[in-house]
Order: sequence, then structure tokens, then C-alpha cells
Amino acid sequence: MQLHDIKYFSQNKTKKRVGRGGKHGTFSGRGVKGQKSRSGRKLRPEWRDVLKRLPKRRGYKFKAQTKPVVFNLYQISSLFKENEIVSPEALLKKGLLPAKIRKGEVKILGEGEINKKLSFKNLKFSQSAEEKIKKAGGTII
Repeated sequence: MQLHDIKYFSQNKTKKRVGRGGKHGTFSGRGVKGQKSRSGRKLRPEWRDVLKRLPKRRGYKFKAQTKPVVFNLYQISSLFKENEIVSPEALLKKGLLPAKIRKGEVKILGEGEINKKLSFKNLKFSQSAEEKIKKAGGTII
């Protein structure tokens, strides 16, 4: 390797300083009007505009609220056999829950009747559904 073979990794160019007269015409290569054509411009970051749009009132919660997937008792009684365990995993295996809602909540409502002893695990219930399940001899784990 000789001295004439050595190359720079960074360029030796200086940054073009725009807006100082010269041969670029009246606007000096900056375009016409607007925030980008001004001297001492400070562009506003995009995230600041997003932040400004968010509501900032007392007591406002930024938590995304998800609604539970709802099933009625008559649906559950027709799909499950005696002494089976009803859980979100079991509903997912039977293809009743969408694949997107794997960690979502499932709620059982009390519409319809249930005549089977079923065990319910990791589910939410309405008051009427809970009473009907216990009346039929089912358990809630």
C-alpha cells in the first residue's frame, strides 16, 4: 500500500450554505415562502403534533378499552357435553373465538337455559348466568 492508495472514508465536502445571495437568484435556492425558506428555521417535530391532538383533561385515561367476547348460555349448552370444562382455550379449539382475540376476555350472559353440569374456568359472568349455572349443578373455577 502506498500513500496515493489511501482513501478517505468521509467526504471532504463542506455543506452548502444556502441563503447568502450569490448566483442563485432572489430566493437563493430555498424556494418561495414557507417555514423551510426562513432563516433560523426550526422545524416542528411530527410527534409534537400528535401529542397536541391527545386530550389532556382531568381524569382522562389513555388506556385502550377492549370489549369482551360475549356468549349466551344456550350457545354454551349446545356446544359442550356433560362435565366438560368451558374455558377460553376450549372455545378457541372449537373455533368459536377469533384467532386475534387470544388474550381477550370472554363473558357468559344468562340468555337461555342450561341443563348440563359444566365447569367454567377463566371466564366472566353476568349475575343471571352465574345463578343459572349454579342451579344446574355447574361449577365456576
